[in-house]
Amino acid sequence: MITIKAVLDGAGLLKTCEIRGHAGAGKRGSDIVCSAVSVLAKTALMTLSGREGISVRGGPGERGSFSLETEALTGGGREFLAATGAFLLNGLESVAGEYPQNCGVTILMERRD
Repeated sequence: MITIKAVLDGAGLLKTCEIRGHAGAGKRGSDIVCSAVSVLAKTALMTLSGREGISVRGGPGERGSFSLETEALTGGGREFLAATGAFLLNGLESVAGEYPQNCGVTILMERRD
């Protein structure tokens, strides 16, 4: 099963996203659930990378893992990160909704001080 844990900051912006595991919904190399999750995560990373006003780190790690850490550095970066983060999480939740036995998403919100 793929487990996804995302953490949002106090303003609701994506701070981290950790993806671990294998869906087991198909053969290696042709698993639709793994493919969907991979495409969403890699596209979010590519979209945020190099964007002015956003710091982003991460990417694929060992087989079956992906991590993403973000920080908005400017007002325009905050807006872009909010939109990209919402797109990523909505997509991941959609995959988990279609394949709940193969993928689970947990979203945590940090407390505002």
